[in-house]
Amino acid sequence: MPKERPLWRGSAFRLCLLSAALFLCLQLGIRRSWCPEEKPRTPAAAAVRASPPARGTEQHPGAVAAAASGRRRVTYVRSGRRGSAAPACCPLQPPGGRRRKTVRWHIELQPWASPTPSLNYEALRFLKYISTSQISCEHMNLSSLRGYSETAKKPWSICLDERFSLIHRIRSKQCRLYSLGLGNDDNQFEVSMANSGCEVHRFDPSIKSAHIHEGHHLWYHRLSIDWRDPNPAIAAHKLHSNTKKLGTILNEFGHQKIDVLKADVESAEWKILENLILEDVVEQIGQLVFEVHIHWPGFEVSGNDSTVVRYWYSLLRELELKDFRLFHTYKDLSKPQVFLKKEAFNASSCYTLSWVNTRWK
Repeated sequence: MPKERPLWRGSAFRLCLLSAALFLCLQLGIRRSWCPEEKPRTPAAAAVRASPPARGTEQHPGAVAAAASGRRRVTYVRSGRRGSAAPACCPLQPPGGRRRKTVRWHIELQPWASPTPSLNYEALRFLKYISTSQISCEHMNLSSLRGYSETAKKPWSICLDERFSLIHRIRSKQCRLYSLGLGNDDNQFEVSMANSGCEVHRFDPSIKSAHIHEGHHLWYHRLSIDWRDPNPAIAAHKLHSNTKKLGTILNEFGHQKIDVLKADVESAEWKILENLILEDVVEQIGQLVFEVHIHWPGFEVSGNDSTVVRYWYSLLRELELKDFRLFHTYKDLSKPQVFLKKEAFNASSCYTLSWVNTRWK
């Protein structure tokens, strides 16, 4: 006859099973409270949450309240220490995944100038565009600036009309000029602006010292502005220690605005302009004075001739969309009359263009 098992052993086994079941239920309850499912929102609240307000506009209080009412409640799980709580594990996510800021890697190309791509039509449209002022400026004579000399080699024109802020900022000694150059000895424009009380920073990688302070308002920096293609699909270049984005320099110098940006960078200007536009740095600039070169496509500008000219034109139209208006254009007849390595279209290889930001305050 088999030996009878004690009753206490069966009770202990049942108690263990019951404890395991309770433990599993407790774990499931904790997980559900840790990452709760999002409650359905009303369509209006979802729309407010999915679309952030445009830059420079205030959100209506009613819209804010509607968005707040649609947010899911955050739950907390007690930790082992009494009175302490840990936030929910999962941040709020919009439908479809995490919302990211839209980043442009290239400019929007304008439609072709003709039904079929044609260098002739693209060149005529582009040359007409850079030869026609979009806004009038009556006062561009730098002779009113203290220290100006007629020995300046190039007409670096800025708009000094009363309706724009530059002349007022010059009078109040609050203006700031950035000058981008590559070993150019023609610095009369920078000296004149500095003598007028403007804070002038000239960036030139060819100078010997890292920083040179000349006079009260003029600084030279051994830095070059990065002009490389911003498209991440293109293999990244290893930047030289003295090469930086203009936005990075602004942050490091603690400057929020530039009243005038002058550039004479020997065909790197096209990609520099593209970087300024794509990174929204151009909105921090009051006036642009650029020497543009059209005897060849420029650094990292590729494609056939008609594609290159279409890109140039599209880039300048992007400036127009940013409320920049061309007020002065100068065709340099002292340079070879060459357009994309051809003697054509009665074009010079070099133009000096000046824009004013009509929204600049």
